[in-house]
Amino acid sequence: MPNIVASLVLCATLLGYASPTALQRSTDQRLATEPVKTLPDLPDGAQAHWIVAKPEEIVTWLAFNPASVRERLPSHLRFITIEELASGNVQWAKAFLAQHPNKSHWGVSFLEFVRMGTFTIDGRSPRWPPHGAIALWFARVTPSDPSTQLDLGQPYLALDFWVPDHAYIHYMNEKGYYATYGLATLQRNDRRGWSATLAIKGLKISAECTPTGPVAGGASSAGMQVIFPPASSSVTGLVGITFAGHREQECASPSSWSLRGVHPLASAVSLGSPTFQYGYRLQGAHYPNQ
Repeated sequence: MPNIVASLVLCATLLGYASPTALQRSTDQRLATEPVKTLPDLPDGAQAHWIVAKPEEIVTWLAFNPASVRERLPSHLRFITIEELASGNVQWAKAFLAQHPNKSHWGVSFLEFVRMGTFTIDGRSPRWPPHGAIALWFARVTPSDPSTQLDLGQPYLALDFWVPDHAYIHYMNEKGYYATYGLATLQRNDRRGWSATLAIKGLKISAECTPTGPVAGGASSAGMQVIFPPASSSVTGLVGITFAGHREQECASPSSWSLRGVHPLASAVSLGSPTFQYGYRLQGAHYPNQ
């Protein structure tokens, strides 16, 4: 049945009859019939819990100058560099250094715009403006001390986490989640793709993505991550997240991402094709410093 539904929607799309609402409804129906792997368990000891369901997001990976965000890096962490990934035979890192040999010390990060059917922390959700979304910029990190073991998953540093609701930001900070205000939007466009914007002091971002090609991941995919707040924030502790059912498609080329301003993101360099990601479930929890 899911294949029949998908075929009917594809035909309608090619003929110009499928509306964004119809496309969303068909996606929801298809996901509802696919079994999703059980979410990995989070450790005990959390003080607040985070739930995400029915997300839709566009994501791009970026190289960045670590000197531009040095004050945000906690002393117990260091940035993963492109040079160390290239020395570990990561092919995209080797290709990047061949084109940008003076950026071997640069870090690895991703920029994401995401809207969700459900986003709650201890049962409370933001008040979304029209087309409101969360925008976030996370960097890959690792403990400064090689002997330190992180059992919650792959570590990231939250360089920025923008939410378009002042009151909810205060609530998030009280609950141990780092966030600042930013009017981010994500919406379907008339090209059967997605358009995103962010406007804050010193930075304007506009992005577009039209999903194309095969879908990677699926109902059996799952993972874990641990997210640290920036050293420049008042938030302490860490956030552990687990997710399952992740699906991903590349954005058709050319995909437009414009980053302008004096913010450190404006000087970032693309590391590859952006993607559209959707369909997963996520749970998170805040753990205070031990």
